[in-house]
Amino acid sequence: MAPKTAPSSASTAATALSPKASVAEITQHIWQRYLAQTSQRTFLLDAFMAYLVLVGGIQFVYCVIAGNYPFNAFLAGFSAAVGQFVLTASLRMQTSSSSPSKGAGSKGGKTVEGDEGTPEISHERAFADFIFGSFILHFFCINFIN
Repeated sequence: MAPKTAPSSASTAATALSPKASVAEITQHIWQRYLAQTSQRTFLLDAFMAYLVLVGGIQFVYCVIAGNYPFNAFLAGFSAAVGQFVLTASLRMQTSSSSPSKGAGSKGGKTVEGDEGTPEISHERAFADFIFGSFILHFFCINFIN
């Protein structure tokens, strides 16, 4: 006799929605699939991106309410938040792949062409590029404050 297994959350997340599903059902379905199919690394990047949106929004609201007397400081802080968001989005695109391409990857430190002709970059190289870009971004933002 085969052992009985309880239905997992991944199988319930894979069920199809009806064409007349409500907005709440669609939102819940998307959220459940996101939780079931997203890696821990991508969760961390998404949380950091949400934090950057929050920081940029708070800076913008403060500038509207309190004024923008040191305008260079506002521009530097807001640009740092937006720039870091863009760099993090780039890191997320390079490190989280929903379907890895066959036979592509990093061999001996060199990039190998993927199925679509785009080079596949290793996770370590993508993170190093992210760190280097962050240093350059913050260097310019600090110098812009004056």
